Amino acid sequence: MTEFDAESPVLVRTEGSLGRLTLNRPRAINALDADMIGRLTAALEAWRDDSDVDIVLIDGAGDRGLCAGGDVRALYDQITAGQAEQTADFFRAEYALNLMIAQYPKPVVAIADGITMGGGIGLAGHAAIRIVTERSRLAMPETRIGFTPDVGGTYLLGRAPGRLGEYLGLTGGTMSAADAIYAGFADHYVPSHHLDELREALGKRADPTSPSELVLLFDETPEPSALHAERAWVDEAFSAATVGEIAQRLSARAEVSASATAATLAQLSPTALAVTLAAVREAREGDLRDALIGEYRRVMWFATQHPDLPEGIRAQLVDKDRSPRWRPATIAELTTDAGAAAVAFVPDVPLF
Repeated sequence: MTEFDAESPVLVRTEGSLGRLTLNRPRAINALDADMIGRLTAALEAWRDDSDVDIVLIDGAGDRGLCAGGDVRALYDQITAGQAEQTADFFRAEYALNLMIAQYPKPVVAIADGITMGGGIGLAGHAAIRIVTERSRLAMPETRIGFTPDVGGTYLLGRAPGRLGEYLGLTGGTMSAADAIYAGFADHYVPSHHLDELREALGKRADPTSPSELVLLFDETPEPSALHAERAWVDEAFSAATVGEIAQRLSARAEVSASATAATLAQLSPTALAVTLAAVREAREGDLRDALIGEYRRVMWFATQHPDLPEGIRAQLVDKDRSPRWRPATIAELTTDAGAAAVAFVPDVPLF
């Protein structure tokens, strides 16, 4: 077993043929910053051709979650200071890491135990073997700060059953373990009390046992997915062409959940909703790389051209008044081409 710095924000070590990457900012629910992304990338690069490492495991320190997302407060500071180059550098490094995980030549196992949102989905959602537990809470909650899903989240949302991708992307709704498996964000349910045994088995595996076979030794069947039970009204409402039509269909439904969803959408950034709707539908075509390129255009547009992102972060995390002043303020005020500028935006520096 290799030695590592216990104070590092990412614990990098090997245990037998297992390369372990543990996010180590438990007080911040392991929120990602540029330094952590750099450390994760460097370790994966070093292990790519290392014959002593056969499997990579990504998990998080503490019992609150794998990763709550990116450092949104730092993003706010960059935007308000006009530091677009730093913002672009961060997203380019993060998205390159997301794609690296998806294309890695060795099996990457990710344990999305607890809160796994935003940037955490970018780490876990593209791994070869994605594990959730009874404590897992997965989401792409970007619209709640006037933003749009990224880190390849639109690629996953675009491949969810029916119109769940639109529903989860627009509302930022939270998935349980069963929901995550049903929606295609995870593969296996392993109760949290078996995680240490699973880690030990991965580190001490006897060839030719594959990591998938080892995970199956601990895999159990979760409770039924609530998302599955809601599919009828979700598919009907979220198949509408525009955000305005979705809101109208939700308001006309008799289900309490549909009414609650309509109320949720009414509180969110109308522009973020319009951009996200188009993003999820665009990501149904093409591969992960294409989705990331589309996301990069949109996030840089929000970061440099539209006020809703800094306003959303201000209201939620800076002043914490929970009263964002969106522009436009309501879904009814959205123009027919809302979000078109985000689609057409060309960042100063390309993603790839």
